[in-house]
Amino acid sequence: VLKIHAGRCKNCLYCVKSCPKGALAATGAINDKGYVTVEVDREKCICCGICYNVCPDYVFEIVKEEA
Repeated sequence: VLKIHAGRCKNCLYCVKSCPKGALAATGAINDKGYVTVEVDREKCICCGICYNVCPDYVFEIVKEEA
């Protein structure tokens, strides 16, 4: 499961541009730093890790889904 740490997001949108499934988008919500954050469409996300690799601010974490 893709976990998002929205407080770290600086709205560079590298993740949105890089996602092969179009699973990421800007939310319109603003974090404590004043940046618009991103959200994941869990129906589209395949947890490929590209967002994790391109994000300079460590916004993403891929965690094992709990039963």
